[in-house]
Amino acid sequence: MTDRQPLRIGKPLFAMVLCTTLVACGGSDELALEDTSPEAIFTQAELELARGDPDDAAALFAEIERLYPYSDFAKRGLIMQAFSYHKDQDYENARAAAQRFIDFYPADEDAAYAQYLLALSYYDQIDQVGRDQGLTFQALQSLRTVIERYPDSEYARSSILKFDLAFDHLAAKEMEIGRYYLKREHYPAAINRFRAVVEEFQTTSHTPEALLRLVEAYLSLGLTDEAQTAGAILGYNFQGSPFYDDAFRQLTGQGLSPEARGSGWLTDVYRRTIQGRWL
Repeated sequence: MTDRQPLRIGKPLFAMVLCTTLVACGGSDELALEDTSPEAIFTQAELELARGDPDDAAALFAEIERLYPYSDFAKRGLIMQAFSYHKDQDYENARAAAQRFIDFYPADEDAAYAQYLLALSYYDQIDQVGRDQGLTFQALQSLRTVIERYPDSEYARSSILKFDLAFDHLAAKEMEIGRYYLKREHYPAAINRFRAVVEEFQTTSHTPEALLRLVEAYLSLGLTDEAQTAGAILGYNFQGSPFYDDAFRQLTGQGLSPEARGSGWLTDVYRRTIQGRWL
């Protein structure tokens, strides 16, 4: 959901009077839009939004852009067109309208909002795409653009929060797939997913469980050095976590302890994150 609408014009009373301008008094014959001022079309489009018809509103805002491309209302209509399409969950057209606004009016005060709408058109679909994470990556890229290009705008903070949530979402998907492989005893495939969480998404909430699952997978393969090292990283960073309690029980149940051993990728992680050694 968007945080606000961009600049709107017109008063409710004027909008009500305007209906008689666009529609004949009998309510049966609509006047041609070509004979209507851009201001009148704009206000009618706002009225459609207020009525809960964002698709009709978007069509009217688009007509301003078509009929009066060089007017100030064309610029306002374009950003409102993007807003209306997004409200109607027509994300593809919302992106297209927002991108046109950014291309045509990069220095306008609503350019930040257009970029934010573009990002939201990806972000709001994240939970609808199953295992396909393409839209999530697009959302992250677009949100980062808002943060970096418009750091002082009112949308930067919201974009940071959404960026973190989208990043966490990617880690959650890696965990979901990793658990799927682990349950079916496809241990190397599971390890690859959990490794991605530890190395690429280490700031998310899923890192403790990823380390636990690495302990499980490595123990199942008989790779005790790796299992112990994963347990050591988990214990150092998340000792109060129930995931560490579980990992500790699994290790000690086989006569092992959580400690860094061997020279694999987990040992490198241990040196970097715990010992502060980067070489």
